[in-house]
Amino acid sequence: MAKHKQIIKKGDERLEAVEEVLSKTERLIEENQKIITIAVTLLIVIVLGYLGFKRYYVEPREQEAQRQIFMAEAFFESDSLNKALYGDGNHLGFLDIVDEFGRTKTGNLARYYAGISYLQLGEYENAIDQLKRFSGKDKIISVLAIGAMADAYMELNEPQKAVELYLKASRTNPNELTTPLMLFKAGRSYELMGNYTKATEQYEKIKREYPNTNEGRSIDKFLERSKLRSQK
Repeated sequence: MAKHKQIIKKGDERLEAVEEVLSKTERLIEENQKIITIAVTLLIVIVLGYLGFKRYYVEPREQEAQRQIFMAEAFFESDSLNKALYGDGNHLGFLDIVDEFGRTKTGNLARYYAGISYLQLGEYENAIDQLKRFSGKDKIISVLAIGAMADAYMELNEPQKAVELYLKASRTNPNELTTPLMLFKAGRSYELMGNYTKATEQYEKIKREYPNTNEGRSIDKFLERSKLRSQK
């Protein structure tokens, strides 16, 4: 019986403790009701403002950017790279789209196109500048952008920077399309630098992990050559 009373007493003590905490919470809410109301109101205003901004500003801008980039992409596909970059007087080029719609997804994509256009025109520093500012989420394009920067550095006779970017590209979103290509370019860069041991490592990785790709099927001759040269 005494034990039963003790259990009831402990239960009552816990209940009193909970009630005390609830009372303190209620007092705290009452004392700070004005601040809480202001905070909740501000949160609602921020959320509604963001949704309104996205719907009435961002989305229309995105749609307009998509409409404007159509001709620039057409110029790019037909190798009219100057028109693709600067427009033709009637349609915007990639650089105009970057300036006017740079914060949209399409404006960001225009940076990639601009970088590739500059690369093909031999304006390597401009290519690097645009590609550095590109922030792609597409698993293929994001890798190609890094690889294109590496190509530009190779053309500027900066093979160390180039090979670092090729290796970075090979580690980004590994797949059978871009990864062996970037490993191969890294290997060729190491060969040009005279580092045949490192070149061999890249070629061996292609042979081991990507044997059924275009690079994998033709890698043996490069691998044998780099092995022979690394032994000299």
